[in-house]
Amino acid sequence: MSSIALFVFLSLLGLSSVGAEDPYLFFTWNVTYGTITPLGVPQQGILINGQFPGPNINSTTNNNIVLNVFNNLDEPFLLTWNGIQQRKNSWQDGMPGTNCPIPPGKNFTYHFQVKDQIGSFFYFPSMGMHRAAGAFGGLRINSRLLIPVPFADPADDYTVLISDWYTKSHKVLAGLLDAGRSIGNPVGVLINGLTGKDNAPLFTMEAGKTYRYRICNVGLKVSLNFRIQSHLMKLVEMDGSHTVQNDYESLDVHVGQCLSVLVTANQEAKDYYMVASTRFTKYSLAATGIIRYAGSVVPPSPELPKAPVGWAWSFNQWRSLRWNLTASAARPNPQGSYHYGGINITRTIRLASSVGLVNGKRRFALNGVSHVDPSTPPKLAEYYGIADKVFKYDSISDDPPATNAPIKVAPNVLNATFRDYIEIILENPERSIQCYHLDGYSFFAVG
Repeated sequence: MSSIALFVFLSLLGLSSVGAEDPYLFFTWNVTYGTITPLGVPQQGILINGQFPGPNINSTTNNNIVLNVFNNLDEPFLLTWNGIQQRKNSWQDGMPGTNCPIPPGKNFTYHFQVKDQIGSFFYFPSMGMHRAAGAFGGLRINSRLLIPVPFADPADDYTVLISDWYTKSHKVLAGLLDAGRSIGNPVGVLINGLTGKDNAPLFTMEAGKTYRYRICNVGLKVSLNFRIQSHLMKLVEMDGSHTVQNDYESLDVHVGQCLSVLVTANQEAKDYYMVASTRFTKYSLAATGIIRYAGSVVPPSPELPKAPVGWAWSFNQWRSLRWNLTASAARPNPQGSYHYGGINITRTIRLASSVGLVNGKRRFALNGVSHVDPSTPPKLAEYYGIADKVFKYDSISDDPPATNAPIKVAPNVLNATFRDYIEIILENPERSIQCYHLDGYSFFAVG
């Protein structure tokens, strides 16, 4: 082959490799009602392909996910992908402000890319109180082979979904809020949809090997502490970022949060309990699940490890969670992420929550405005140039109003400038924990 021909051939190979698309993953999900008994009481749940919790999505950095969702419920339905950065646009985000709900008997195909991300996440339904009935599941993004990971490959990779749980249906819970009442305290706690000590082992470990556990709090309102009998947990990742690797006997996992830990099977070959229990509550609820060493016939010890007590313990643990700035992420130095310490904040937004009754309904507000979805999603109204007919921008300011200001019900949409770095400060003067879903962008909690 002549040198010219060889050059042309190699050039064509280079063009073909550049033009190759990232891999696609295809899913078809049927969303239905079904009877479930997680706390021993039959109740109506929301199932995905007959499963509660829903199927686990196992993807790799830059995979394209195409997911066709058929809504077989008697009410509109949407799924959102907690922690997934909707790069370039938010059309697939699955929140009511962006997407029209999937009508009963219809389907919608989500198509998004897990671009330049790694880590542990989950999906959940974003309409009404559907999350109280199920339709949630794990979503993991594995690192590409060419990107180094700051720990050895585990022997296996397990998803642990912990949550508070109510036995009232999601429709009853929504009705309580509409009547101006609270949904009250949860009835129990679940680990992967189960609660009791008599269930079959959830996971199996072989002696001497190390396993990755991705622990996500998919509940509604309660922070939970997670621990494993006689085993330390080495924290290696939190909500899509590698962390400084410290060992913990237990970890507080707050609503919406996902943590990845490495657990080494270095104890006596028997069964052990995992425990998830409520934190910062006057009541105590807990769930257990069994981890079995391969070949074990010895039941776990009935003496469960105790949960920590108090706020100070949790604050001190939070301060120990550090970003691992020496580890690669989804690709080496993604968009200058190692310079976050030098970012110039261009805008600070203080958001203070409040709660009250408006026309007899219980409403929560940010800076005095309780958001209501307009008939046309704001994102869609912007796209068609009719935003001024659907909602008004900046119905709140960047600072909270005076204390006890009346609550206004309106679409709550803030304007921001492209490429701004925004600091968001969340303030909660209420007597209970508030949880916020910061969605579609790259967030890192710094305090």
